[in-house]
Amino acid sequence: MAPARILLVEDDDAIREAVAVALRDEGYEVAARRDGDALEDHLEVFRPDLVVLDWMLPGRDGPTLARVVRRFGDVGVVMLTARDEVSSRLRGFDSGVDDYVTKPFAMAELLARLRALLRRLGRVPSTVEVGDLVVDLDAAVVTRAGHRVELTATELRLLGFLVENRGRTMSTTQILTQVWGYEDVAENLVQVHVSALRKKLEAHGGRLVHTVRGIGYVVRA
Repeated sequence: MAPARILLVEDDDAIREAVAVALRDEGYEVAARRDGDALEDHLEVFRPDLVVLDWMLPGRDGPTLARVVRRFGDVGVVMLTARDEVSSRLRGFDSGVDDYVTKPFAMAELLARLRALLRRLGRVPSTVEVGDLVVDLDAAVVTRAGHRVELTATELRLLGFLVENRGRTMSTTQILTQVWGYEDVAENLVQVHVSALRKKLEAHGGRLVHTVRGIGYVVRA
């Protein structure tokens, strides 16, 4: 499968550069623009699978541009915004936005949201393999060395987040935000679930979920 194409429209130079670098490191093909001028031409030539739009842009704003994107077929739209009011979100969804990421954001959160949307669009594989571990994120099926591993819903979300970021150390805060949706809880919540997850995975092989002391956890074979 060819790399997914992502068009990024963000007027903040530092954010645009950081996000573009992170996306390219993920293997995506990226086009980055500072405003929505000539967006129609970029859509026609680049043919993105997904567009990341800042809400506050010079000229046409994010919701206006989202309506333009929607005219180009089945293209995912993710909005970057500092506006968290319900009315703003409703305007965005009415414009065709698929998901929101609120500024300031952790890069891991943005990448996870984009991967999830690209999976739904069929532009990235739903199955992730790490050594003899196979995780089918769409079917919610996990096998290790050919053995089915039965996980709770929370364990599956935890493993899914870690395998999608395989090789990267995810902090406890990042895990809490992505798996539980909040970060202001006791960190031992993650430890307890990692321990339970390890026990099930290691019934059929060696350690895959490793602790990076003082930081968090990483999945690697």
